[in-house]
Amino acid sequence: MITHPDMQYEENALAEGYSCVCGIDEAGRGPLAGPVVAAAVILPLRYELPGLTDSKQLSARQRARLYEQLMHCPVVRKAVAQASVEEIDRLNILRATHLAMARAAQSLSPRPDFCLIDGLPVPGFPIASRSLVKGDGRCLSIAAASVLAKVTRDRIMCKLHEEFPQYGWIHNAGYGTAQHLRAINEYGVTPHHRRSFAPVAQATLPLEF
Repeated sequence: MITHPDMQYEENALAEGYSCVCGIDEAGRGPLAGPVVAAAVILPLRYELPGLTDSKQLSARQRARLYEQLMHCPVVRKAVAQASVEEIDRLNILRATHLAMARAAQSLSPRPDFCLIDGLPVPGFPIASRSLVKGDGRCLSIAAASVLAKVTRDRIMCKLHEEFPQYGWIHNAGYGTAQHLRAINEYGVTPHHRRSFAPVAQATLPLEF
C-alpha cells in the first residue's frame, strides 16, 4: 500500500520554536559495493508534489521524475553527500551512514536548526534532531530526501558499471545478488567493494593448502 507522507512533523518542530527544519534519508547501507549516500531537504510549508513518497514504493521512472522536479524547484533546498567505501570500511557502515547524513545537513543553505531523520536515533548528531522509524513514508521532507539519495546513488553505480560491467551494478546497485556474488568469485573484488562486508571479505582471504 502506497503511503502519503505529510508535513505534520515539520510543522510540529516549527511550533516548538525551530526555524529551519530538514528531512534526511540515506541510500546504500546494505550493498557490497559503492558509497553510502545521504540527502537532506528543506521544503517550504504546504509544499505539494503529487506522487512523492518513500522511494522504495516508487518505480525507477517515478523516482527519476520526482528527482528532476525536486532538483529544479528553486524553493526546495537540498544537499546530497556521501561516505566513501574507504570510510565505510574504516568506521563501519552505521557510523559512515551517520557521517554522510551530517555532511548533507551541514551542506544545506540555510543551515537547518532541526533535522528529521529516517530510522533509529543517531547519537551525537551535530544538529538537534528527531528520528522517525519508517519516516520516509510519514514525513514529506524525509520522503523527498529518500528520492534524492536513491536516484543519486543509483546513478553513481551506473557510472561505476561502465568501468566494471561484469558485476552488474547497473541492475543490482551493488547489492549481493546471485549474479554479483558469482562475479566476485570469478573476477575478485574491485576498489569499490566494501572489504569489511562478509561476502567481500571471504573473497579476499588467502587460500590455505
